[in-house]
Amino acid sequence: MKHLLTIAGSDSSGGAGIQADLKTFAAHGVFGMSVITAVTAQNTCGVTAVQDIEPDIITAQIDAVFSDIRVDGVKIGMVSRTESIHAIAEALKKWKPPVIVVDPVMISKSGYPLLQRSACDALIKELLPLATLLTPNLPEAEAICGFTIKIEQDMERAAAHIISLGAKAVLVKGGHLEGSRADDYLYDGKEGTWLPGTRIQTQHTHGTGCTLSSALASNLAKGMHLTEAVKAAKDYVTTAIRHGIALGKGHGPTHHFVELWNKAGIRV
Repeated sequence: MKHLLTIAGSDSSGGAGIQADLKTFAAHGVFGMSVITAVTAQNTCGVTAVQDIEPDIITAQIDAVFSDIRVDGVKIGMVSRTESIHAIAEALKKWKPPVIVVDPVMISKSGYPLLQRSACDALIKELLPLATLLTPNLPEAEAICGFTIKIEQDMERAAAHIISLGAKAVLVKGGHLEGSRADDYLYDGKEGTWLPGTRIQTQHTHGTGCTLSSALASNLAKGMHLTEAVKAAKDYVTTAIRHGIALGKGHGPTHHFVELWNKAGIRV
C-alpha cells in the first residue's frame, strides 16, 4: 500500500481541505496522513474564520510522519502565510518525497482569501520549484504569472511561464473559461496535452480542486505516467461532481465514494 501525506487546511464542513484529501486517498486505495496548516470555520455557504497553525508545529507534524513512516507522495493545499510556506519547503527539502503535487489555493469558492498577498511570492519562490505537478485554476495561474488568462492560448502561455519558474509539470485548469467547455492543459516543459472537459451544471462542487490534486498525488505515487494519472484523476473528479451531495444551503461537496456506495447499494 502506498502512503500519501496531505499538507493543508482543515474544513469544518468536511467537503474540502484535509477532509476531502483523506477521503480521496481512501477512495484510491492509499493510506492517508495529514499535516494541518490552518483550521477554518466554514460550511457550504462560505468561510467565516481562519486560525493558522504555528510554523514550528507544522514542521513538527511533518517530521513526526517522515521520521516513522515511508511517504510515497505529498499533496500541498492551503498554506496562507510566508512563515508556513518556508517551514514546509525546508522540511520537504530535508525529507525529499518522490512526488509533490501543489494545489496553490488562494481564495475560497465564496471569495474568502486563503493566501495572504505577501505569501504569494513565497509560494512561487519556495514551493513551486519543489512541485512534481502544480494544479492552478485560471485565477491562481493569473496571480502566479502576472497576466490575464481568457482563452486557450493564454493557458498555454501560462503553463510555459510556470515551468520557467521551476515546476516540473503544470496542469492549468480551465474550469473558469467561458462557455460550455472546461478543458485543462497539461505541460511538462516538452510536451503539451489538451484534456477535454465538459462543464457540469451543478452547484455541488465544494472541494473540487482539493479532490483533483489528491487524486493526482495518489495516481502518481502508484506509478502512473503523468498523462494517464491526470486523465484518471479527471475521470474520478468528474464522476464525483456528477453525483455531488446536496448538503447544506450552499455549495455541497463532491461525492468521493460514489462507486463504492453504488456497489454497496447505498443511495444519497
